[in-house]
Order: sequence, then structure tokens, then C-alpha cells
Amino acid sequence: MRSLLEKVLASLDGGVLTHEECVRLARAQGVDLFGLVVAANEIRRRLTGDVISYVVTRNINFTNVCFVGCKFCAFSVSPRDETAYFLTPEQVGEKSRQAASWGATEVCIQGGLPRNLPAFYYRDVLRAVKSATPRMHAHAFSPMEMVYGVELTGMPIRDYLLMLKANGLDTLPGTAAEILDDTVRLVLSRNKLTTAQWCEVIETAHQCGIRSTSTMMYGHRETTDHWVNQLLLLRSIQSRTGGFTEFVPLGFIHDNTLLFEQGLARSGGTLEEHLKVHALARVMLAGSINHIQVSWVKLGREVSQLCMLAGADDYGGTLFEENISRLAGATAGQYVSVDEFQERIRELGRIPAQRNTTYTHYFNSDAPVATEPVAAGSIT
Repeated sequence: MRSLLEKVLASLDGGVLTHEECVRLARAQGVDLFGLVVAANEIRRRLTGDVISYVVTRNINFTNVCFVGCKFCAFSVSPRDETAYFLTPEQVGEKSRQAASWGATEVCIQGGLPRNLPAFYYRDVLRAVKSATPRMHAHAFSPMEMVYGVELTGMPIRDYLLMLKANGLDTLPGTAAEILDDTVRLVLSRNKLTTAQWCEVIETAHQCGIRSTSTMMYGHRETTDHWVNQLLLLRSIQSRTGGFTEFVPLGFIHDNTLLFEQGLARSGGTLEEHLKVHALARVMLAGSINHIQVSWVKLGREVSQLCMLAGADDYGGTLFEENISRLAGATAGQYVSVDEFQERIRELGRIPAQRNTTYTHYFNSDAPVATEPVAAGSIT
């Protein structure tokens, strides 16, 4: 184990490891796991320094109606459900305007897949956002939504992505990845896009100049081998396109999901798994995807802080309103203020830095922040 970690420490490039060596790291336990975590933290320090960054963003889930039926999701409802809602493009634009008044630099826009969605709804949402807030970064629509948009319009994926880019799409969330193994995906969500489709959308977006995040959901029915295979796949895509901005491990929230109720998954990641996934990602992706983000809404404050000591360097977004993890059973809240992010980061002896979506600009963290909402519950 030590020799494997020293190889990466010497080169700051996880590409020096073979598949078998990566699997060995992924199976680390006890003192070996401690060594993996310590090495990951040192690799983080050498690659990104002592800065922990965050972005001021607002989540906008434009509808909770969805026909896909993912068994790990507790957010989606049928169109006849009393809680069903659907936002017009203009309403999304108004939410973006509110976010701008709070100092947000980004809106993250995703939603369910309702039947009979207007063919150019995603385009019209982008137009509304840019009309209301021309300088707002639109981080919008998962690869699953892109596949649906192609089905609705009949356009080739490249033309469809270029159309959205021309109308304001800045970056793409790399969600809908879950575990990029079709055998597991069939259990998680039989109707969702395949691994090949996810890769096609992501690589085409990168080729069109649309960068994206990358994600992996863990803690359900996957194995450590699946972690390794997915991280190697992401490295391979990055070597061809250079389009990933960060990697975000997403711990499975099990409480209110059909996947757990039917006995098809374990009850989310253990503390050991949370630390191991973040550390393994830092080591394997070193020199390829150099920003590792924690999902504070899934991990909570204490585990998020520990993962910051296991190789992570980014806290993600303020979110303002978070629905998907909350409805699955997450209890970390829907919103973290800039002040609290800075407090958490300084608690670790690290340097807070507000960033833009693509990590290309950092703002003065000590500058006054625009008026933020008092609590997520007050947001309309």
C-alpha cells in the first residue's frame, strides 16, 4: 500500500496506477485506509493548496413530476399527486433574479421528466434565465434531460447541445451517472439512460465547449470494483476532452427510497466508505480531475469536515433550496450561508474562497455579501 501511494505522491498523477493497484487501494481497511486518507490529503495539498472553495448558487427544481421511476429517488411524483408542481420558464427566470439579488453567481437547474413536456422547454428556460439575469451562470440539465430533449425535438445530440449553448447553457451537471455499470443501473432505474448514453452526452458536450461536473453515487448495491471502474472511465474521458471541472461523490440517502424498502440496497455509505471514496478519488484522479467536492447536504457537517481531511477541496454550493436529498431523508438542511461555509473552512485551518462554477475566478471572501435569505423555508 505504501509503495502504491508513494508512486502517486512522487508523480502527482493517479495514472501511474494499474487497475489492479487501484482495486487494492479501494479495498483498504484499518491502518491501510488511514494511510490512504493521509496520502490523499497530502496530494490535495500539493495540487490545490490549502484553499477550500465554494460557489454561491441556487438550486431550481422546475418540476417534481417524472415518469422515469428511479428506485433511489423520493423526489418525483405523478402528475395527479397533490404535491405536483411545474414552473414556467418565466417563473424559473424570476427565481434566478431572486438569486442574483442574494449574491448568487450560478443557478443549478434540473427537474423531473414529465410526459408531454414542450419540445423546446429547456431552451426557453435558458432564455428566461438569461433575460432576467444576463450575467448568471446557467449550470443546467443532466445528461438524462439532454437525452429526453433529443427525443422531444428529434435533433442530433450535438445540434441540440449547440442550440442550448447558443441560448445560454454554460455548463452541464454530470448527474444521472449514479454507477456507470449497466447491470447495476438496471436495478436502480430500468428506464434511465445507459452508461454509453451518459458518456456520449458528456463527451459531446465537452467537444461543444460545454464543461461539466462528474459524479458517482455510492452506498447502495455497488462494490469497490465499481468505484474503480467508474473513476478510471472518468479519467479516460478527461484525457480525451479535458471537460470535467470536478468530481462529486454522492452518498446514497436510503430512508425514503423504494430501492431500500425492497431490500435492493444497503442503508447508505458507512463513515469508512465516505472517507475511502473521497480519498480514493483524490489519489486515482490526481493530475486528471483535481477538484474533489463534498456533498454537504448528503454527508452533514461533521462527515463533510472529515472528508475535507481525506482529499476534498471544495464545499459545493450554498444551494438556497435543496429538495432531492431532503425528500430522500437527508437531514443536513437545504441551505448553507457564506458565513457558515467560511466558519467551517477556517475551523479546519484552511482558507475559504468563493469561486465561479469553472474554478477560473475566485472572489474576495472577506468582502460584504449581498443580502441572503434568512432561511430556506422563507424562499418562494
